[in-house]
Amino acid sequence: MADHLLKIHGGTVYDPTHGLEGAVRDLWIAGGKIVSPPHDSETRAQRTIDATGLVVMPGGIDMHCHIAGPKVNAARKMRPAESRQAQPLQRTATTRSGTLGSVPSTFAAGYQYAGLGYTTAFDAAIPPLGARHAHEELEDTPCLDTGFYVLLGNNHYVMQAIADQQPQKVQAFVAWLLTATRGFAPKLVNPGGVEVWKHQQAGNVHGLDSVVDHFRVTPRQIIAQVAQAANQLHLPHPVHIHCNNLGLPGNWKTTLETMRALEGRRGHITHIQFHSYGGREGDESTFHSKVVPLAEYVNTHPHVTVDVGQVLFGKTTSLTGDGPLGYFLANIYGGPWFSNDIELEAGCGITPIQYKNKSLVHALQWAIGLEWYLLVTDPWRVVMSTDHPNGGSFLAYPQIIRCLMDRSYRQDMLRTCHPSIRERCTLPDLEREYTLAEIAIITRAGPAKILGLNNKGHLGPGADADVTIYTPHENKETMFQLPRLVIKSGQIIVEHGELRHPVHGKTLHVQPAYDREREADIQAWMEKTYSIRWRNYPVAPNSRRVSEVVPGRR
Repeated sequence: MADHLLKIHGGTVYDPTHGLEGAVRDLWIAGGKIVSPPHDSETRAQRTIDATGLVVMPGGIDMHCHIAGPKVNAARKMRPAESRQAQPLQRTATTRSGTLGSVPSTFAAGYQYAGLGYTTAFDAAIPPLGARHAHEELEDTPCLDTGFYVLLGNNHYVMQAIADQQPQKVQAFVAWLLTATRGFAPKLVNPGGVEVWKHQQAGNVHGLDSVVDHFRVTPRQIIAQVAQAANQLHLPHPVHIHCNNLGLPGNWKTTLETMRALEGRRGHITHIQFHSYGGREGDESTFHSKVVPLAEYVNTHPHVTVDVGQVLFGKTTSLTGDGPLGYFLANIYGGPWFSNDIELEAGCGITPIQYKNKSLVHALQWAIGLEWYLLVTDPWRVVMSTDHPNGGSFLAYPQIIRCLMDRSYRQDMLRTCHPSIRERCTLPDLEREYTLAEIAIITRAGPAKILGLNNKGHLGPGADADVTIYTPHENKETMFQLPRLVIKSGQIIVEHGELRHPVHGKTLHVQPAYDREREADIQAWMEKTYSIRWRNYPVAPNSRRVSEVVPGRR
């Protein structure tokens, strides 16, 4: 065993899962896992890393981003000029070439995540028929363990089963679909609204009790039934919800009703910043933050978790499974627009956007995101995200960390924004500053817990040996931009800012148990409705990539 031991000596460890918030500890690694210290005092490590005076954390986890699949690929093709303008990554003896910009290529995305100290990422919205494509792109993304959530909030089979009052069919379909696609969790995007968009010009639902034509179901019923199915299947991560009315003034009421629609079931509300707006649609003068009442609900209802979807100022690309939202944004920004529907399963909308600090709306979006981090009292239930690339690139995480840890820096940024935001949100009055331990929670331990990843987000024996070592710095943006060392599965992949060894990660997915006799009904429906045959639908394991089935919660 000694020949395969790696020791990290004397680091200041932040492992909130085990109550370590700045304790000096040694870590031992063997076989890609964190292991207990050897009992034999004579045992020597193959390599010892002196981490004295350095900060040691688990590898970062991005639980909501868009880095693979058909909409991401379409966005890359839509914005070739952006890729050409950004300095491309050159091929070296260690790395492959790649393009950058708001939607980087597969190799570039993996390298950039590793450079920040992130070792796990989940794509947040994959159409089931795009699963094979997504797996191929994620297999092509180095340095990361990956998984994805499967879109089914506008799926015809699900809505028909709900209309027929057959929850067992919903549960079996969710389980079968996750197994067939090798997905990780069910994803609802504008439940019911995308279906209305498909057959009504500029159509959408406008609240949780709007009726979806033909199926005669409501978004409230879709949310409740899929949340119930996910809980009964004991999935490691619950239903992942992109609420209705994203981005519209006054949508906070829809968001609150979405939380209530869970009726005590576990549920995760994603990019919550985009769903926390007061005001009247079409009247910018009324636009304001409604984080306070929503955060109060989250603080008093432990079954609800959120990630933020922080907006950063600058150019980016909006890409979403919410087709009507893509159309809405295209009308605002007047740029190119792409929309797509995939065999009645799901759709997408893509358009370039730019956030400006002198814009009242954009400045409020930035402030509302920070309010969420600062007003949720339990950091275990709020996760860092930019909804990459919708709110901005994941490369902005160090800047967000600085905003959270340095109130003076926040105030400096506020002074560069549209002055009217000071009367429309609580951010100027919030004095809370995050600690390093809380940063470790919202970027590592918290998402691991919410995702049900027992082997990630901590540094105890048995954990995946994904470790990031930072050099302390007064400027926390500087500290988190450039880790001293990044270890993935026990191998050093980044050292002193250089990529040393771009390892291949694992595919994380679920295989929930379900009543196999219900497959006959699903097969009959698919053979009648789809252009692809039932037997060709499931995605086979990729022999080039390690596959890990994540067990459910009990």
